[in-house]
Amino acid sequence: MAMSRSPPPTPQVSGFIKDGERRFKTIKFPCEWVEDYHPDGYHPVVLGDIFHNGQSKVIRKLGEGWFSTVWLARDLRYVVMKITVSKSSEPTNETVILRLLNLVPEGIKHVTQLLDEFDHQGPNGIHKCLILEPMGPTVNTMLEELPQFKGRPFLPKLKVRYPYWMAKGILKQSLDIDSKPEDKLRQKEDVQAGSISPPVERLDGKQDRWAPPYLCIAQPLVYPSDYNQGFTIKLSDMGGAYFIKEPPAKPITPAGLRTPEYVLTSAVNDTMDIWSFGCLIFELLTGLPLFCVPWYPDETDRDDEHLRLFTARLGPLPENLYRHWKTSSFYFTPERKLYNCALGGVPQGEEPLMLEEPSMEEAFDQAELDIDEGEARKVKALIRGILQYDPAKRPSAAKILRDSWFLDDEVKNGSS
Repeated sequence: MAMSRSPPPTPQVSGFIKDGERRFKTIKFPCEWVEDYHPDGYHPVVLGDIFHNGQSKVIRKLGEGWFSTVWLARDLRYVVMKITVSKSSEPTNETVILRLLNLVPEGIKHVTQLLDEFDHQGPNGIHKCLILEPMGPTVNTMLEELPQFKGRPFLPKLKVRYPYWMAKGILKQSLDIDSKPEDKLRQKEDVQAGSISPPVERLDGKQDRWAPPYLCIAQPLVYPSDYNQGFTIKLSDMGGAYFIKEPPAKPITPAGLRTPEYVLTSAVNDTMDIWSFGCLIFELLTGLPLFCVPWYPDETDRDDEHLRLFTARLGPLPENLYRHWKTSSFYFTPERKLYNCALGGVPQGEEPLMLEEPSMEEAFDQAELDIDEGEARKVKALIRGILQYDPAKRPSAAKILRDSWFLDDEVKNGSS
């Protein structure tokens, strides 16, 4: 699914564009920013393009990100081709990590497999191309395929959630498309159908050698499946992956999944994914984010909202974290009671209006899942055990898998 984003400043390229100037007419379609087609940027791709010495033909766009576009291609079978921006043509953490995972047979089951890689020369430079196995719909896209969503395209996703068994299966662990004929999967070059953008046009009316003639709208793979017959999930897009001993200064993490220590001190540690997983247990089961952090123009406002939600859902921040919150007095009395700052603070001589927000457990119960009290108690205990303010107290992935909430299913299925 294409994500909307504010366009970054266009880099200056000698003899190509003046710093900060735009080249193209605006394209109001959900796709990559057209100004990112420049030397060291995206490789221009159109449907039907051939890669890898004639081996791979592009037939559909699957998505795009900051550093790559992703396409369905036809080789001897269907494959996914990820084309990085040319400035990333050297091996990155993503390619190195995918190569290593290919050496671990048991790791392949739930991780997208790297099948091949090659370099492609284009007008914007040399691009690293990764050939990956094709996957089914993303967790987000698959939600739209559930029966309760069908025929109701404008129903907010917050009103739809996975069946409990399905959400639990996704958490614990895509589908095969090779039997599909190419004409069923090939993306149509049709502006009216919303599959491609109108023609890419320069503001000065000149031809452009760095951009494609049109942009493709991402069409993730979704096709009829009987999810009741079981499914397998895989982790994909290792663009933000890194080695534990070589953490980046700024990890790529959705705002609502950040750890308290990262929000307050930018501390990076090897439990960040564990914290994110705890948040995702809540979200996949209830259909609601545990920490709904809106976008704010000012990062301080965003962080303050996240920190306020930590306190509401999980309890007071420990002193070693709280002292780093420079704007905490906007939200808390000296006794650390939360008040409604949105009303303009506490008038002289008056008491603050205290806020009442549900804890994690109360918010979980309010979702009214169709599970018994004992099951609900187990999952809430697991989430609470994961979302520890002290990183040293967060459980490992192996320990989480040994939790009774997961082990119960193995006992029911007769596995050990």
